[in-house]
Amino acid sequence: MAELSTIARPYAEALFKASGAAAPSGPGLDLDGTAAWLDELAAIAANAQLQQFAGNPGVTAVQTFDVISGVVKATLPEAAKNFLRTVIDNGRLSVLPEIARQFRVLKNAQGGSSDATVYSAFALDGAALSDLTATLEKRFGKKLNLRVELQPELIGGVRVVVGDEVLDTSVKARLEQMKVALIS
Repeated sequence: MAELSTIARPYAEALFKASGAAAPSGPGLDLDGTAAWLDELAAIAANAQLQQFAGNPGVTAVQTFDVISGVVKATLPEAAKNFLRTVIDNGRLSVLPEIARQFRVLKNAQGGSSDATVYSAFALDGAALSDLTATLEKRFGKKLNLRVELQPELIGGVRVVVGDEVLDTSVKARLEQMKVALIS
């Protein structure tokens, strides 16, 4: 079976091209709006119960579409409905989270930014987060879209993941380094 990223790539690229067509000369979608509804659809599609429902041979594509569109918080634009129908009709609902991830990568590449996840032992207030953002943007040399997740097991400090790069300044990581140094 083909890898999810291989299956998702043509969908993400086609949607990106359609979204990028929002030039002054012609109609198109806007990248931020598309990313918003695509992320919501991806979160819904990642649900295991929905996957099981959609995989049932007795369930039609229309029923699957109706269930998903009934769960969506806001009204979907016509382009989103058409995209969702295409994904469902082609049996690619399970690939939707990967499509959304690849779409974000394309969108970020065009805007010169990257997604970053900050794992912190404690909640970060506004000032600390803006200082951290400035420091990380200087360190990585690009604009970052930060998302913060709490991980109390880090004890203190932060662990930052930007693409395939990891910057770990957590107390847990330092204790592990000390352990390795003491054992060797």
